[in-house]
Amino acid sequence: MEYIPNIIFVILLIAGIGYFANNVKKLIRNIKLGQKVDASDQKSERWKNVVNIALGQSKMVKRPVSGILHVVVYVGFVIINMEVLEIIIDGLFGTHRIGQEYLPATLYGFLIGAFEILAVLVLVSVAVFWIRRNVIKIKRFLSSEMKGWPKSDGNIILYFEVVLMCLFLVMNATDTVFQTANSGNVISQFIAPWFSGFEIETLHTIERIAWWLHIAGILVFLNYLYFSKHLHILLAFPNVYYGSVEPKGKFNNLDAVTAEVKLMMDPDADPYAAPPETADDEVPAKFGASDVMDLTQVQLLNAYTCTECGRCTSSCPANLTGKKLSPRKIMMDTRDRLEEVGKNIDLNKGKFVDDGKQLLGDYITNEELWACTTCNACVEECPVSINPLSIIMEMRRYLVMEQSAAPMELNNMMTNIENNGAPWPYNQMDRLNWKDEN
Repeated sequence: MEYIPNIIFVILLIAGIGYFANNVKKLIRNIKLGQKVDASDQKSERWKNVVNIALGQSKMVKRPVSGILHVVVYVGFVIINMEVLEIIIDGLFGTHRIGQEYLPATLYGFLIGAFEILAVLVLVSVAVFWIRRNVIKIKRFLSSEMKGWPKSDGNIILYFEVVLMCLFLVMNATDTVFQTANSGNVISQFIAPWFSGFEIETLHTIERIAWWLHIAGILVFLNYLYFSKHLHILLAFPNVYYGSVEPKGKFNNLDAVTAEVKLMMDPDADPYAAPPETADDEVPAKFGASDVMDLTQVQLLNAYTCTECGRCTSSCPANLTGKKLSPRKIMMDTRDRLEEVGKNIDLNKGKFVDDGKQLLGDYITNEELWACTTCNACVEECPVSINPLSIIMEMRRYLVMEQSAAPMELNNMMTNIENNGAPWPYNQMDRLNWKDEN
């Protein structure tokens, strides 16, 4: 009978970690549906970005209020959950606060004391976040794409954090051995008097319930991440590493198109000659992207990493002037479509069966794509190096090169360039007439 709690703990741990591992496997599979990208260049720059942006939160604090509060929650939540190691050891071997037994008293007291202070700071930060979302109602949280589940998800994660921090403090406050040691109970010593009228056995029961609920809550939270925007807690680091290290104004060129243009500009080239074999090999089966499988693996990773913070949309000039475009929605739509494709594969024994849908049209409209000014404001603002513009440009490329579906103004400009060598509707012979006007 004495080993029953340990057995229950092992089952809970295996079930929680196993379900999480299965979802991670699906996540990796879905991302691999995209086109491969070579990210072997500029490794030092990539690791520098990981340290500064993902770990150091350098872009997050550009907006001081939300940025600093996020850093508090991020640091607090990560550091406090270092105590999970002690909980796991205690759960597996039936010990109680094994760290208190084997670590120097001053070190253990310092660690738990720091955890308790951080827990309070997390609670304060979470309260401010909740007020900003639900009372002040900051504009970037009120967009049309933030209704329904996205809005609920933002609040659910806050409630999760409140419950976990409170359970941690109650667990410490009702642990009579820990309180008697009077080392590390910098916050819980003020909570302990709330339970002063209880018997020792009752306190022990409350402490055990808080302990079990705390570890169960952490495992539930871990598995909730897959279905939440807070998946960025795990994906921010690889996303920043694989993010673009090229200048933000630089667009990628298709080798096949570049070779064709060079051929057109070569006066000695034979227009009737067969193209070189290397150029023929480089011609893609499809220009641009109309569905998630046409995007790169990095772009799909971007979609899963999106924090839905709305900084991109709140800085988008097209959105600010009333256009339909929202870079945040572009990322959310990409993720939703990718999840739909993943479920399709699950239902069809590992194969995707055409469902008559695609990202372009069913999720993202032409109007949204052409509203973009390609200013890179969304890319600059994102705190975890997501690039909505790259997806927009790939889908535009598909519209132009596969469907000839560019807006009339753009079609007129391209026709003028083709016929006149300039965007304006002037004969090439008249292009220099302006010099005679002075």
